[in-house]
Amino acid sequence: MLLLKRLKLNEWTRVALLFILLVAALLRFDFLVSVHHHNSHDTINYDIMVRQLLEEGVYGYKSAKPNAQVSPGYPLFMAAVYKLVDYEERDPFPAIRYFQLVFSLITIWFVYRIARRLGGEWAGLIAAAGMAVYPPFVWTTGAVLTETIAAMLLTAYMYWQLIAFERKDRKAALWAGLALGLTALVRPEFLIMAPAAYLLYLLWRRKGGQALKLLLCTGIGMAVVLSPWLIRNIVTLNKPIVTSTQVNPFAAGTYPNKNYDDGLVERVGKTQMEVAKERLRIGFTQHTWTFVKWYTVGKLDYIYNKMFAGSGHKPFYPVIPFRSSFHLLLVYTGLISAIVILINWRQSAMLIVFLLVAISAARLAFVPEYRYNFTAMPQLIILSSLLAARLLAWLFARLDKRFRLRSKLSITRRNRHAQHDV
Repeated sequence: MLLLKRLKLNEWTRVALLFILLVAALLRFDFLVSVHHHNSHDTINYDIMVRQLLEEGVYGYKSAKPNAQVSPGYPLFMAAVYKLVDYEERDPFPAIRYFQLVFSLITIWFVYRIARRLGGEWAGLIAAAGMAVYPPFVWTTGAVLTETIAAMLLTAYMYWQLIAFERKDRKAALWAGLALGLTALVRPEFLIMAPAAYLLYLLWRRKGGQALKLLLCTGIGMAVVLSPWLIRNIVTLNKPIVTSTQVNPFAAGTYPNKNYDDGLVERVGKTQMEVAKERLRIGFTQHTWTFVKWYTVGKLDYIYNKMFAGSGHKPFYPVIPFRSSFHLLLVYTGLISAIVILINWRQSAMLIVFLLVAISAARLAFVPEYRYNFTAMPQLIILSSLLAARLLAWLFARLDKRFRLRSKLSITRRNRHAQHDV
């Protein structure tokens, strides 16, 4: 007890954070070693691609010829692990999963730092605890897919971008650019975050010169990371491709409710892009309400209504009870918190809200998948933790006020009794 009394507040939070990270690590490790992991269609194609790269020196997705169908971030990570474990003698997937366990813990740390910076220690700890037990963050450590590494890089970007905005720090802006460049090499859709962030900064600070300097630093960081891939594409493919050329997610997004046999457009003899453009033209002119609904609430409901279950595994690993309810609680409390922040939007937390809105809007252009809510959940958990911390502060203030009032009444009564005895 004496030892506990000697612990200061910041020491308590360190102990609490360490405990949360330990629980997170144990959950993820137990999951990885106790189930049979299913390899998705994308995982199998990644494996073929990486082996081809290592053995023949050809970077081509679903092709024996060089292409830029997918961005190189995750395949290159896989290739590094393959070489590290000697993939010809050992299965490289277990090693990839253990690396992803570490990435998941790093993501929790970044989320803690962001939430703590925005809402104090309680917000940080609540956010870290939510990240530790949110089921998809456990399940995806076993999926040989981009989600876990993308979430880590994205939260790193948000952390440095937040510091750059608050301190007007060019070095932090450079780090943010490096992190965002790496994120884009894993998941290209996140490139939209740089212009979105600096549009907010310009509206917030009303200082164009300062915003331009920070944007330049972020742009330099992104260019350093993206330029080798861009140069490779110019030299090898004779095209200035910044991220990837994959069209399928955009084309598949033109089918309302994922009805791929609606017969709206004849597809024979046409490219995916030609079919997609024709579908959009006919859809918005002849089936306006159906397409407007699909490209707004329809896709958003599909993306956020259910959580991503990873690549699949047996036996089912539950993580926590009431999983679906917990997911919806995070989504709706995050939305409420975002609305509260919007009321007084000139604050640092608005960056998280604005980036969440920007990436959600960007995803409306593509086919909706539950996978897409995975990288948005750290932002929603941060926003939820800010709301929870505010409620706790209000509750503690009420309890403290009531306790002080009772103490004051008790002292008054004792004084009256003492006067009566005299």
